[in-house]
Amino acid sequence: MRWATAKKLFLLAVLIAVTLTAMRCTVPERMGPATPGIKFQDVIAPVQNGLTWLGKQGRYIISLPVSMVGAAARCQELEQEIERLESERIKFNEYLMENRRLAALLEHKKIMADNYNLLTASVIGRDPGNWFATITLNHGSGDGVKENMSVLTPDGLVGRVVAVTPSTCEVLLITDPRSGVGSLVQDTRAPGIVEGVAGAAGIVRMIHIPNNARVEAGQAVVTSGMGSLFPKGIPVGRINSVQNEPTGLFLSAEISPLADLNSLEEVMIVTFVHPEVATQQAGG
Repeated sequence: MRWATAKKLFLLAVLIAVTLTAMRCTVPERMGPATPGIKFQDVIAPVQNGLTWLGKQGRYIISLPVSMVGAAARCQELEQEIERLESERIKFNEYLMENRRLAALLEHKKIMADNYNLLTASVIGRDPGNWFATITLNHGSGDGVKENMSVLTPDGLVGRVVAVTPSTCEVLLITDPRSGVGSLVQDTRAPGIVEGVAGAAGIVRMIHIPNNARVEAGQAVVTSGMGSLFPKGIPVGRINSVQNEPTGLFLSAEISPLADLNSLEEVMIVTFVHPEVATQQAGG
């Protein structure tokens, strides 16, 4: 037998003997003065408490790595669940916003049903250049779209169709320098032409306003219907400021479009103007 094994057996025997002696001494044989066994029990009580504490700490130390592994796995599961819920929240918000936009378009189509036939279209492309301001829509000649048809949102005028394919069309925005829209100051009926301004993102300018016209900041500008490109009365924008043109014969005004042309997602194409509206436009 090896020395280490004999040593372990000897210590085990001593521990058993001490335990049996303690148990014998703790049996209440008779009432009276404290016996030597009771005194011995008091002596070894701290040792027993210490051994109990060491046992608890040992079990805690052994189980700690397992608990930490379990907690880490649970934490990872919770993080994945949070990411999934966040993704679902973003998707829900996107559907909600799209539903609101489409509901606004549908409501506008109902309101304008007596004046125009409107075709709802989605923006599928935008010119990345800084000079030209154009967008591409997901409807074309196969859907009845033709060149020079007006494009708008419930807020106001967007532009006109300038090119058509069987399934798509290109729209020139009113902020493009090539664009020109016959317009009126709504309050005073002062005429002018709204055109895009090169290098001025999101701003248009109304030019050739009569010099004696009453024009001031805050007034609304609408289409005049002149030239038959745009139906009459479509909101265009609101005047920011008024200046004299270099010739001194006319006024010009800086205008902010009412339609948010920088974040277009869905628009409406005017595919047909009802005859009575066209007659009103022709008559001024």
